Amino acid sequence: MKNSVVLNEKYVPLFQNDSRYFVVTGGRGSGKSFGVAVFLLNLTYEEGHKILFSRYTMTSAQTSIIPEFVEKIELMGVQSDFRITKDEIINMTTKNSIIFKGIRTSSGNQTAALKSLNGITTFVLDEAEELVDEDTFNKIDLSVRVQEKPNRCILILNPTTKEHWIYQRWFQNVGVPEGWNGQEGNATYIHTTYMDNKDNLSESFLEQVLDMKKRRPDQYQHAILGGWLNKAEGTIYKNWRVGDYEHKELTVFGQDFGFSTDPTTLVQVSVDPEEKKMWVRECYGQKNMTTSQIAQKNRQFCGLDLIICDSAEPRLIQELKNMDLNIKGAVKKKGSILSGIALVQDYEMIVDRNSHGIVRELNNYVWQERNAKPVMAYDHYLDSIRYALQYLVQGKSLGRYVIR
Repeated sequence: MKNSVVLNEKYVPLFQNDSRYFVVTGGRGSGKSFGVAVFLLNLTYEEGHKILFSRYTMTSAQTSIIPEFVEKIELMGVQSDFRITKDEIINMTTKNSIIFKGIRTSSGNQTAALKSLNGITTFVLDEAEELVDEDTFNKIDLSVRVQEKPNRCILILNPTTKEHWIYQRWFQNVGVPEGWNGQEGNATYIHTTYMDNKDNLSESFLEQVLDMKKRRPDQYQHAILGGWLNKAEGTIYKNWRVGDYEHKELTVFGQDFGFSTDPTTLVQVSVDPEEKKMWVRECYGQKNMTTSQIAQKNRQFCGLDLIICDSAEPRLIQELKNMDLNIKGAVKKKGSILSGIALVQDYEMIVDRNSHGIVRELNNYVWQERNAKPVMAYDHYLDSIRYALQYLVQGKSLGRYVIR
């Protein structure tokens, strides 16, 4: 028996407006994912629809996203109408489907594969703040062009910094204020907060929210109310942009080892000292890696090319050398962190379009409030970059390393 599901009225435009774009923003507990999921499931009952639901990274839809949709199907009481596979939800009454695919997978960027999918009428980009490259979105957007059907692109996101292309394109450039609900041009804006969803939230969550409002008002404004951030005050690296990676003669890999809950990261850095430019791209960032896993990943990306790494673990470095990796610890001495930061600041950094982790750290790597030291967070990729650049610009010319 089909049940009636009550949605917040702010999500009614999903069902009524004919906009090409829907920009759905909100903080934690705002119910935005619920609202969009219910709309998509209802859309599958209309003839001729195929929906692509994507995230920048999606390791396993079967364990991460599809169960959330199954909950809504059960809530609606329409389990018998749907067939569930590992990466698709099919409405058996219409044969319409929701296909789940990530833009980036373990085998690389899948933009070409996604834009080649035929018959997509609605493209949903969940956690859209993670996609830092507007060109990738545009390529998929252009492939959503089924005739005689409303074609939609729905972006669901927790607002991030105002440097993000989504803010610039749909807010700054068209004069739309953040937190606004309405229709402007070919876009519909939907913004909700936890206050629109209180009936579905636990007492403990509401208590945490009130505590954050009292103790961390800035974090409350961003994480809970879904406010856009100015580029964080005190960010350490400001001279950077997203662009195409260029391979120069001076190139090396940099690595930072993860301890406890931190990720092990590997980056590639290419430098033009004359132009004071460097190009960086992330190879991987992964937590809880064993030595053999690190060795396997490094071989995959580096082969026998040199890696300049964190020198805090000489035992680990030696074990990797014993596995035939060309790896050396960065030279560290008193003041090397601050001098390395100053060196990075002296260069324009062009970040590869698929290097989401580097961009996230650049937007969050800040100075401590009371002294001229960096906060020890959001620094794993950036430390890797620093090790590599110091070697290329300083260490190599001083003969500190030997490339075999």
